[in-house]
Amino acid sequence: MKRIVRKIGLFILGIILILVIAFGVLYVVYDQDLPKGTPGTKADALATKMLTAINHQQFLDTRFLEWSYAGSAHVYKWDKHNGKVEVKWGDYLVHLNLNTVEKSTVLEKGTTVLGDDKVSLIAKALSYFNNDSFWLVAPFKVFDTGTERSIVLLEDGSEALLVNYTAGGTTPGDSYLWKLGINGFPESYQMWVKIIPIGGLEASWDDWKVMENGLFLPASHTLGPITLSMGSIKAYD
Repeated sequence: MKRIVRKIGLFILGIILILVIAFGVLYVVYDQDLPKGTPGTKADALATKMLTAINHQQFLDTRFLEWSYAGSAHVYKWDKHNGKVEVKWGDYLVHLNLNTVEKSTVLEKGTTVLGDDKVSLIAKALSYFNNDSFWLVAPFKVFDTGTERSIVLLEDGSEALLVNYTAGGTTPGDSYLWKLGINGFPESYQMWVKIIPIGGLEASWDDWKVMENGLFLPASHTLGPITLSMGSIKAYD
């Protein structure tokens, strides 16, 4: 028995060592410093060009957005005009009130959850929403309160839009470098975010779909070998 336990321990240790080495290689190969950009009216103009390309006014007019994150792990129905979101995962349904979070309600298998569990689940739902909605509507948030915009000159001579989030959301301090097409459409961004230890990882924003009301929204993103689906997206008034 001791030999079996020892072998299992060595096997687990070997797996951990491989993962550590793999992460070290990825870190050395892909990690990049956050670039320094030039702020000012030119950066704001580039941000405005991106918003125009994806029909920002239609986004403002849209009341309801429905989507899911990572398949159907988290499912959402967002009433933008009233600041309310239905957040579903597992056995839970949270009616999230974005304007007054403490007024949110929680159900587990249809039964109301109260007390500390309620508070914890509301916080989890808000964290899920902040992350998962960003993957849906990030380009529309470049002028949010607490954002700083600047121009970064890329190696090919094109201009990219660097957006720093100094406040708001779950992880203020995150930064995103948007790479745009000639028409201003977002094609990808590089991320410098707290939850990812490797800076500058790139995710695609090139799988755009036109909603029935004319709004452009992304159907999926790719991060290396990973595809992140946004599920069945709906946008309506």
